[in-house]
Amino acid sequence: MSKREREIEERKKSLIQLQNVDLKANCIIQDDVFTIENERESSPLLTRLGRNAVYYGSGITPTPRKKMGKRRKASTDSILDGDERSKDWWTKYFASVETMIEEEKEAKRERADFLQTPHTSTDERFFRDDKNSPQVHGSKRHGPMQSPRSKLSPTFSKKSEIPVSALTKVYPHELEAVPEYEEFKEWLHSFELYRGKKTGDDTEDENRVVGAFKGAIKVYKWPLPKGIDDHTIMGLDPNHGFFQGVPSNDPIHVLVRVYIVKATDLHPMDLNGKADPYIALHCGSKKISDKENYVSKQLNPVFGKCFEIEATFPQDSMLTVQVLDWDLVGSDDLIGETKIDLENRFYSRHRATCGLPMKYEEQGYNRWRDAMKPTQILAKLCKDGKLDPPIYEPGRVKVGRTVFNIPMDDAELFSDPDTIEEQMALVVLHRWQEVPRVGTRLVTEHVETRPLYNPNKPGIEQGRLEMWVEMFPMDMPLPGPPMDISPRKPKSYEMRVIIWNTDDVVLEDDAFFTGEKMSDIYVKGWLKGPEDCQSTDIHYRSLTGEGNFNWRFIYPFDYLEAEERIVISRKESMFSWDETECKIPARFELQVWDADHFSADDFLGAITLDLNRFPRGAKSSKLCTLEMLRNDGTVPMVNIFKQKRVKGWWPFHIKRDTEEMELTGKVEAEIHLLTREEADKVPAGLGRSEPDPLDKPNRPDASFMWFLNPLKSIRYIIWHNYRWTVLKATLVLMVALMLLMLVYSVPGYTIKRLLGA
Repeated sequence: MSKREREIEERKKSLIQLQNVDLKANCIIQDDVFTIENERESSPLLTRLGRNAVYYGSGITPTPRKKMGKRRKASTDSILDGDERSKDWWTKYFASVETMIEEEKEAKRERADFLQTPHTSTDERFFRDDKNSPQVHGSKRHGPMQSPRSKLSPTFSKKSEIPVSALTKVYPHELEAVPEYEEFKEWLHSFELYRGKKTGDDTEDENRVVGAFKGAIKVYKWPLPKGIDDHTIMGLDPNHGFFQGVPSNDPIHVLVRVYIVKATDLHPMDLNGKADPYIALHCGSKKISDKENYVSKQLNPVFGKCFEIEATFPQDSMLTVQVLDWDLVGSDDLIGETKIDLENRFYSRHRATCGLPMKYEEQGYNRWRDAMKPTQILAKLCKDGKLDPPIYEPGRVKVGRTVFNIPMDDAELFSDPDTIEEQMALVVLHRWQEVPRVGTRLVTEHVETRPLYNPNKPGIEQGRLEMWVEMFPMDMPLPGPPMDISPRKPKSYEMRVIIWNTDDVVLEDDAFFTGEKMSDIYVKGWLKGPEDCQSTDIHYRSLTGEGNFNWRFIYPFDYLEAEERIVISRKESMFSWDETECKIPARFELQVWDADHFSADDFLGAITLDLNRFPRGAKSSKLCTLEMLRNDGTVPMVNIFKQKRVKGWWPFHIKRDTEEMELTGKVEAEIHLLTREEADKVPAGLGRSEPDPLDKPNRPDASFMWFLNPLKSIRYIIWHNYRWTVLKATLVLMVALMLLMLVYSVPGYTIKRLLGA
């Protein structure tokens, strides 16, 4: 067997092992995804007719199955179309962050497994898992399992809804720290130039730096010894020199696009423990400041900016990205900065000029951003490596002596017949390291996380900055417009909540006259916080826990769909210069209370509804139980941003000292979500007010305040409970009066009778 054949066999073995590792990781991740998707799934409230017969809300008349199927299909199509239109770069980003988190969890699990089996080799463990693990040979191997909830609800969709091919790689560190990219120093290394002699003091020696020498030094015997098995950086014959293919140092003009996504964990700079950060760029003599768009009072600001700057290599090789703190009075303070060697990236054989996405698309949030198409990039790499041009055949691409077999049945990658050749070239670029001699791993589409440092506080991290850089030579056709990563504008909504009734509310008070158990029930709720609280009127003297309200709450709010957060802008104090934006979870709080006249009201129970995932309401009070609040995936969930309107019964509860939940009541409510435009067209009033007033509730006559209605008190409190006693007392009193009158009158009538008067 020749040496080349041995290399090919070793490469095949390593690829098989990598595929097995990926396969195992995918199975575990899919298992976790299925568990998350399976959350809030079946329900004890489901009918025996099957899941297709389940209706949302209450008061809905069942429709024929055929008509309902058509309606469901139409609504599903409209929802999917709306989701597709709402996708943007941030949708892709958040889905990619979730993937990064899952990868970190998987890496921790693999490290734990490795530590548990220290005497077993990695290869043996992977092959053993492949043979014996049911996860690999089971159904999970062929793709993610479908959640049963997707069959139940046409509005169900995964949180990301982004195909794997559209995801971007999110690195929790800088790009230079990726081992495969060799710090982009395969060509050039930087050597600092000092003035004077070394003192031994690090701070003093840093002040002696006057510049840097960038170059490469190799020492080798010439002529080369026979049988040397080495090659140059470009994979060329070393007998013609190790510096073959070194790029020219002639000045080259480059368009640099710097995308700044956000910063995290910034060091506070103000007395209130916050900062007002903004971005500034320095590249050679060119400076860009975004001071006008500072983010007020944030330590985790979202910038969403793209800055364009023209650089000339080798003069403008270092890019400095600074995060500064805006001050109303005085000069702005530096929070931290990071430096990127653009020249090393530009000339790197890993092609760090523009990351390669997984899929070639010409439009949309995942559109191609490079100035060269994949086929052009592949042709250039072959030319630089002195290889024959690539040959495209159905299902395969030949590069030199290497043949790449590409499965064309992947509908996710090869969905557009007009871009099949470009997609095939892109697949080869992602596998470029498999090409003998000249192959290396190319930089993929990414977002890197760079630490920020302050020169006055060396070695202490001042925060982290998520960003990426793209570079395009000015002597070539320029790429299209930059990707829009501006922060999403929150969408304005209005949520209308009608509290219809309550039932089985615990009775806390004793009646003043009768000692019966009763409660003066009212319900209150808020969305943004207690300052946003609204309350119903009071249903007095509820003897059964039933309350009737017909009361409407109205909550206007701004919502970010990508982050599932409500955006609130407010001044932190009366002395604040501008408003501070904060994001809170989209949760609706409902509480039931017992009103007291001379003491604080008594809290009876509460329920928190996550507007993105809350249990579907029961159709009747009898079906409303604490089982609806289970988090084991057995209860169907509702997303009000897709369902728009829902009605039903939900349980109030409290937690005892044992952390067990106790049912303290039930509420019948209707939640209706409208956009601001829809709400303006169909206005509604608070409570039972105009416009669109609600009817007064049909409450029992016994529901009143006793000290404001004394006649009703006599009627409903005394007469209702003591009427037989009153009747008997009245009868006895009348008899006594008659006897008294008789006793009083008999002597007079007797004397008159005797005297004959």
